[in-house]
Amino acid sequence: MKASEKLAEKLIDTHSLTEEEYAALIRSREEVRDTLRGAAVRERKAIYGNKVFTRGLIEISSFCKNDCLYCGIRRSNANAERYRLTPDEILECADRGYELGFRTFVMQGGEDAYFTDERLVPLITEIKRRHPDCAVTLSLGERSYDSYKRLREAGADRYLLRHETADEEHYKKLHPAEMSFENRMRCLKNLRALGYQVGCGFMVGSPFQTPETLAKDLKFIESFKPEMCGIGPFVPHHETPFAKHTAGTLELTCFLLSVIRIIHPPVLLPATTALGTIDPMGRERGILCGANVVMPNLSPVSVRKKYELYDNKICTGEEAAECRGCLERRMAHIGYEIVSERGDFLA
Repeated sequence: MKASEKLAEKLIDTHSLTEEEYAALIRSREEVRDTLRGAAVRERKAIYGNKVFTRGLIEISSFCKNDCLYCGIRRSNANAERYRLTPDEILECADRGYELGFRTFVMQGGEDAYFTDERLVPLITEIKRRHPDCAVTLSLGERSYDSYKRLREAGADRYLLRHETADEEHYKKLHPAEMSFENRMRCLKNLRALGYQVGCGFMVGSPFQTPETLAKDLKFIESFKPEMCGIGPFVPHHETPFAKHTAGTLELTCFLLSVIRIIHPPVLLPATTALGTIDPMGRERGILCGANVVMPNLSPVSVRKKYELYDNKICTGEEAAECRGCLERRMAHIGYEIVSERGDFLA
């Protein structure tokens, strides 16, 4: 038996490898891809069956104080079109989403100082009042412990904060000096301590990434055990310092989806929009490799192209009903079912 096959068997049996073993597995992935994909699908089906959960994405602001080197809405991008949704617009998105069968709403945006706790708390409270059977997920970046606490007390159920990389030196190459790896990890620990269902994640194929840095990501996921993990391919944006860097691949992203499913079988694992951006069948391929979440866009069509984290983002011109209907057909075609459920983490 080849060394790669032994590593794959060990991962399937124990849900754990050393960092060195993860790096070796990544390097030899062509030899074990099918084995791990099959194991990932079995793990996912044992817990969630053929269900695919939807998250209604509401992109509330394209303003951001940060200057991450990979992001299209970084503060240094003078050509970015900036907008903020009003509370009424956000509530309308949630109401429309509820009618379409969404039971989780994700408010995502740049780190915009306008969205203070004083503005967010009543908004979260109102969404939960109107739709008490729904989950509210936030993805609004790094905030203080007290802010996270207030938002949690207002009714927020989940928080997505990609760690981006579990290697501190790699983190420094992707972010400006004023941002710190230490604070990103502190925020994730604070969210966990406050009782959120927590999501972390990283870009696949980001500049300066290696099998060794990816191995640290996998080991971090193994130890942190997030309720959600969002990974998608790095897709360059033309107005960033990484504009000329090569995009991440469908092949490696799908391989890592399988590995993450095996490491942490109950994890809620999206087949991301970025995956669909680099390949027309990207989201289907993600589901077939162990993912079980898709995130259609509920944002007003008038602002979707302005929330441009990367180039050529798909679904910017579709109404919410079109987007959901399209995904339902796509998932049915590969034998999976979009369901109208909150889709909570099942430990």
